Amino acid sequence: MLTHAQVWSAIDRLAARAGLSASGLAKRAGLDPTTFNKSKRVTAEGRARWPSTESIAKALAATGTTIEIFVALIGSGGGPATRAVPLLGFAEAGAGGYFDDGGFPVGEGWDEIAFPAVSDTHAYALEVSGHSMEPAYRDGDVILVSPAAPIRRGDRVVVKTSSGEMMAKELKRRTAKSIELSSLNAEHADRTVAAADVLWIARILWASQ
Repeated sequence: MLTHAQVWSAIDRLAARAGLSASGLAKRAGLDPTTFNKSKRVTAEGRARWPSTESIAKALAATGTTIEIFVALIGSGGGPATRAVPLLGFAEAGAGGYFDDGGFPVGEGWDEIAFPAVSDTHAYALEVSGHSMEPAYRDGDVILVSPAAPIRRGDRVVVKTSSGEMMAKELKRRTAKSIELSSLNAEHADRTVAAADVLWIARILWASQ
């Protein structure tokens, strides 16, 4: 049975993974800074108080966390369920031999890293190098990518083109003829790529920040 303590602990771990305090997480989510404070977890009469569904949804959106990851954070003993996923440097990923035509990881040269368990058994991780994705992702961050996850406008994605270019962007618009991408770094221009030039596109589920 899901307990009050498990859900609040998951919120604390969500904040910690984003490098935030509970009040910092609330601020980032556009909520009152005291929303997730310890004092708000019980009523004046001493009864346990649950966080609202809306506050959890806003916290997940603010940190780019999926509901699957949040469920993993709830766990059963305080720690999230994890599994090993393939890991590769982002700068290396554009080279041939690491992905099949559908964007699934193949071949040699992959390391492994423990990440919160996700339903996509083909999920993989890429380590960011350099500063071209700041402030969203910094040098040394690791992003978890799912080839099978559904993609909607506003999602952060990894795109590979027929020329071998790999890029992490935000999906702005997708049509039958082109894909419009917003840059994560204001110093880099947005991109529009012809659909015929896109080998595959996969959603970024999580980042180790």
